[in-house]
Amino acid sequence: MNRIKIPIGPQHPALKEPENFQLVLEGEKIYEAGMRLGYNHRGMEKACEQRTYLQDIYLLERVCGICSHSHSTCFVQAVEELAGLQVPPRGLYIRTLIGELERIHSHLLWLGVAGHEVGFDTLLMYSWRDREIVMDLLCEISGNRVNYAMNTIGGVRRDLTPAQLENISKSIDALEERTKYYIQVATEEATLIARLSKVGFLSNADALKLGAAGPTGRACGVDRDVRRDDPYAAYADMEFKVVVDNHCDVYGRTLVRLGELMETYSIIRQVLKKIPEGPIAVKAPRKIPAGEVFSRYEAPRGEDVHYVQSNGTEKPERVKVRAPTLANLSSVAKMLEDNYLADAPIVIAAIDPCFSCTDRALAIKDARKGALGVMEWGDLRKYGIEWHRRNGIDFSDLNKRFSKFMERCRI
Repeated sequence: MNRIKIPIGPQHPALKEPENFQLVLEGEKIYEAGMRLGYNHRGMEKACEQRTYLQDIYLLERVCGICSHSHSTCFVQAVEELAGLQVPPRGLYIRTLIGELERIHSHLLWLGVAGHEVGFDTLLMYSWRDREIVMDLLCEISGNRVNYAMNTIGGVRRDLTPAQLENISKSIDALEERTKYYIQVATEEATLIARLSKVGFLSNADALKLGAAGPTGRACGVDRDVRRDDPYAAYADMEFKVVVDNHCDVYGRTLVRLGELMETYSIIRQVLKKIPEGPIAVKAPRKIPAGEVFSRYEAPRGEDVHYVQSNGTEKPERVKVRAPTLANLSSVAKMLEDNYLADAPIVIAAIDPCFSCTDRALAIKDARKGALGVMEWGDLRKYGIEWHRRNGIDFSDLNKRFSKFMERCRI
């Protein structure tokens, strides 16, 4: 059978961010899948080296709008370990509370996107309506619906009032009832089950080999969760179950996220019940002692990792971020294989990708100099034109037409 190469992206109506997938088809089925990243690189890591540790908190919050608290917490945990700081228990409980509210926000957002990708727009409308409840809570607590700016080195910036705690409790009760309805839909709606089952299959062995993280891995029977395996914040005081499923497909990833929502409600209730009185932060030094730390955090999408190296000044020597999407991208190519082309959008969306926090710059080896170097803008542009020409796209004719058009405009 003849094979056809189909590009999806970097601009495509099924994708929310710029990324490029190269699919090789045999008929309607995907025989092979590859990807090209780097369309949205923002230089976050390098920018951290030019700012103080305190400034870096607010920069790293903007790595991802949905996981803003995840990234800032992962970073400040590393800095606090370098500085030898002990965060007060109340500060740790507030961090845990914000982290779990963010998990609700992320999973409800994903549920709506997944519904949209398979044509179930009613699910999108319902879940995003309920998502407003948790976003309003986050706004009430922090003053912002997206980037909460709750973390500081040594604790958190804002305390919680009894009225806020009571409002959180009432809102969680409402969200839990709505989630029970979504679980009923996911387990009883025959059309949805048929649409998601056996789509984007990833075996347990492949999930382990490819390093699948978070709900993507747990839906393949990988029983891992940093909150339990390497507790941080107040998770050592919490009782919860790590939700694991063995469907190994998009349907399994749906069930895992819905199950995690129910566990999150339980964790939040425990936080509200056990939260201690006392200070919410300790004073941190401006200059951080020299050293290096590896910090882990269970973000809604999976394990988030921050490596921080200090040189004894007020600015870090190196900050390295490995977002969970980067850990799951190797699995996407495998999950796309042997699926129909029409399934590609939901298979990609099933890992809840965030390419803004994944893209990195590449240092390209110069064959003439025999060493890694930095490309100037002109060389990079030339390289891009030559690459597209080799792949069958020639911009020279387009440039000539544009020049003629400009000449006519001047006339």
